[in-house]
Amino acid sequence: MRPFWPRRSPHFAACRHAVRPFDGPAVIGLSGGPDSLALAAAAAAEAKDAVAVVVDHGLQPGSADIAQRAAEQARAWGLEAQVVRVDVAPGNLEAQARRARYAALRAAGREVWVAHTAEDQAETLLLGALRGNPSGMAPREGGVARPFLTLRRADTLGACAELGVEPWHDPMNADASFRRVRVRREVIPQLCELIGGDAVPALATTAARIAQGRELVASISEGAPTDDCAELARDPAPVRRRRLVAWLAGHGVAPGGAQLEDIDALVVRWKGQGPVTLAGGRSVRRVAGRLVVT
Repeated sequence: MRPFWPRRSPHFAACRHAVRPFDGPAVIGLSGGPDSLALAAAAAAEAKDAVAVVVDHGLQPGSADIAQRAAEQARAWGLEAQVVRVDVAPGNLEAQARRARYAALRAAGREVWVAHTAEDQAETLLLGALRGNPSGMAPREGGVARPFLTLRRADTLGACAELGVEPWHDPMNADASFRRVRVRREVIPQLCELIGGDAVPALATTAARIAQGRELVASISEGAPTDDCAELARDPAPVRRRRLVAWLAGHGVAPGGAQLEDIDALVVRWKGQGPVTLAGGRSVRRVAGRLVVT
């Protein structure tokens, strides 16, 4: 391949280094933003077996043109690229858009590569903590790979500048009505001010350790998802909750931390309490020693 990058490009070099341990076949989720553009470029430069898929959610004026430009840029770097239009179901906009996007990305049956950075990891930790369930993302999990998880956003922005490409900046990332945006633009800067330095590395490291702990629990837990309360009650709490989450996921339910605690109470602290209310008007109740989603 003829290099499309300048000889001196330290930010892009960091992006290339980050993708080297990852091999395809893969689908790269490309939005046209700086993170995913840098990921697509790095995969192309490293000759990875990857195709780029741009998911057009149709949520903003001109989204089709934005998607097409991103696909054309990926093709200019030598990647195969396509645009897929999806319909976003009513409800929580972020959650429904994510669900539609990942369904489209997984349709090819390849591992999905997404460009989450250390900043995204830090935000995930804080948002999970606010729901009573501090969480972290793994580099590889559930058919999704995150090559940039230890990379900083300054590197993806810097890589785009070095490559001479102008990334698209999603206006939703500046909309303070979304909790993630406020965490990014208000909470993390205040934490940096509080400690007199950069809070992201410590937050991202903590999130990574949580993800590693989750993987460890998964590796030692042989139990399948179940609704049998007696069987669940015999498990250690971390294993039991993992099985509960897996069982709920099979019903299309992703509980928050407080909801999971209440569902766990139906199993191990049963006193005849009523159902646990979930988002979307659904609930979990205990009936004859088994959990039921209604």
